[in-house]
Parts: sequence; structure tokens; C-alpha cells
Amino acid sequence: MPAENNWSRGRVGPGAHFLDPHVLQRIGSLELVARVVIEGFMQGLHRSRFMGQSMDFAEHRQYAPGDDLRRLDWKVYARTERLYVKEFEAETNTNFSVLLDCSKSMAFTNHTLTKFDYARYLSASLSFLARRQGDRVGILTFDSEVRDVVPCSARHLDLVLHTIDRAKAERAGQFGPALKDIASRKNRKGLLAVVSDLYLDPEELRAPMSQLREIGSDVMVFHVLDPAELTFPYQGKITIEDLETDEFIPLAPEQLRAEYLRRLNAHVEAVGQVLGSTGADHILVDTSKPLDEVLFKYLLARQDRKRRGSWASRS
Repeated sequence: MPAENNWSRGRVGPGAHFLDPHVLQRIGSLELVARVVIEGFMQGLHRSRFMGQSMDFAEHRQYAPGDDLRRLDWKVYARTERLYVKEFEAETNTNFSVLLDCSKSMAFTNHTLTKFDYARYLSASLSFLARRQGDRVGILTFDSEVRDVVPCSARHLDLVLHTIDRAKAERAGQFGPALKDIASRKNRKGLLAVVSDLYLDPEELRAPMSQLREIGSDVMVFHVLDPAELTFPYQGKITIEDLETDEFIPLAPEQLRAEYLRRLNAHVEAVGQVLGSTGADHILVDTSKPLDEVLFKYLLARQDRKRRGSWASRS
């Protein structure tokens, strides 16, 4: 669709460069990071063709200086000789929870930004955006087990951001058992945003994701990978460290690159197939990319779910 092309090419209006995760590292406060990201994102969204296309019409409001002129209803003006703009509404009053993977593998980076830093920025931004849309927000952090839980509430945004801010990727993770524990705790419908590098056998996702779907939850999985993991750019003889086991492994990258990329692509494809079979969305995230690209994919997936009538909770 045209709007997606506009965003993927970066034409989102002035200020979009503030969504670059490397720029965001200079901001100390996670709350301020989320606010900067979402305000910049919404500015670009209002400038794109996406605004108002897939949202439901709600009501008219009298025009005020600064309103987007494209939203003026000229038919109403022809009848009343008064200027009114069309208001649109997104899905609201949903329980929105971030499930943030804090396992040690998330601490990997081949540049200045770790996967975990990016995941924290993304989790905070998603929570801030969800609350702005009227959702109740919560957070659950985990590695080999559940660590912190903040239940969904309209009053919990500050607590959610504080929990994300103090989370650390410092323990080995076992995603499968942790996710089963999470699924057993969830008994209310809502939207779950899983943010993880998904270092696991894809089949470990099937049972807990199916359990979440059985209680009516919609799941979006943000598969976070460093660009080095996506391209394996290393040259010469190197030694890598397994962050989960602390094991050091000598490698000759040129001999392994083709096989590594084949296995990576097969893994990503298998993850997507398992998630798709359970009704979950799979969004691959490159940590070198600005956050607006991920947020836009999130909104598109959310609107698509609404059109398909699969939205989890309206109460």
C-alpha cells in the first residue's frame, strides 16, 4: 500500500531522525525516550497517507487552527458554512502487555546498541503508544522464569516504564518454559507484544502460543536481531562468546557464512510458520533500523486484526 512504501523509504516528515535508536541512546530517561519516539512517530503518521484510512470514523469536531486541512469535511461545510474536521478512532480499552525477554543473549551487539537496549526502547514506545490510544498497559519480564509483573491498568504507564528501565539482561534464558509459565498466568483477553531474539527451537512456541489463543489473546512477536546476526559480516579468524553459556568458540567466518545464513533463514522461516499456525503475528526487527518502521508494522498488523474481526478484547 502507498503509505507503507512512504514509511519504508523514510519519508515521514521532519524530525523522523530522532527515531534512530543510536540517537535515542543520548537520552537518559526512558520515559523521555518513549515520548520523543511516539511524538515523532505520530508527527510522521499524520503526514502520511495512512492517517484515517484504516481507522473507524467517530465524529465531527469544529475546526481549530493547526488541524490537518485534509480532514476537513467539505460536505458538512456546504450544508452549514462551518468548518468541521473528521475524527477517527483506533481500537481502545484493550489490555496491552509487553513480554520482554531479559535473557543474556539479548545483550549481544556488534555496534554501540545492544539488542536489549533496542528491545527496551521498543517496549517503552509500544506501551506509551498503547496508553495514548486508550489501552490499559502492563509488562512482564522473563529469562528462564518470570521476573517482574505489572498487571494491565490505565494508571500503570509510569510503573511499566520504570520496570523496563531497571530490567537487565544478565541471566541465561529458557524461553519455552518461561513462556509456558506466562501462558498459565494469563487469564484475561488482550494484546500481548512479545519482544525477544527467539533463541529456541521454534516448536517450543507452539503449545504456549496456542494456550494464549485459547483464552482469546492476540499475540504479536517482535523478533529482535542485530544486523551482524542477519548478515554475519566477520572476516579472518575470530573467537566468539556464547552469552548464554560463557563458552568461547574459535571460528573461520568465510568458511561458515553460507551455512550460517542458510540456517538463520531456515530458523526465521520456521518461527514464522509456527507463529502463523497459532494465529500470532511475526515481525522481524533489525536493531540498526529506526523505530518508526517497527511501530508502523505494529499499527498495520493491529488494524489488519481489527478488519479480520480477530481483535481480542473490546471491554
